[in-house]
Amino acid sequence: MSTVHLDIPSEDTARKAETAVRGLRAVTQGHPQGVVRVEAEGDPEAAVVVPAQAFELLMRILAHLANGDAVTIMPVRAEITTQQAAELLNVSRPYLIKLLDEGKLPFRRVGTHRRVLLKDLLDYKRRDEAERRDALAELTSEAQKLGLGY
Repeated sequence: MSTVHLDIPSEDTARKAETAVRGLRAVTQGHPQGVVRVEAEGDPEAAVVVPAQAFELLMRILAHLANGDAVTIMPVRAEITTQQAAELLNVSRPYLIKLLDEGKLPFRRVGTHRRVLLKDLLDYKRRDEAERRDALAELTSEAQKLGLGY
């Protein structure tokens, strides 16, 4: 049973998100990065200034929705369960527990339960992916030297 809830956007939502992305890109093109002012339609008094970083995040969310992808937002300082961590790494929970017990990924105990900081998990994932790319590059290089046709 999955512990991560995914709300897949409907076709209507995807179309609206695509329209929003196109419109926002057109509005922001040629303007220097900084802040964006968002105004409620028909009510100029109900306007807010959105930091550029938050606006970029909104654009990325809309782009994913336009592609029909579910989006989940989680602060990097969030603590997650071992099941959630395993799902994010696409590994089994017992394998994740082994990583924790071997000290490859920091965690803390809350009673008898382990909790992993999302930031630590993402750092581990980046390191692991980099090691995999390096190993693949090395294997490819060796195969080429041996004339294996790769």
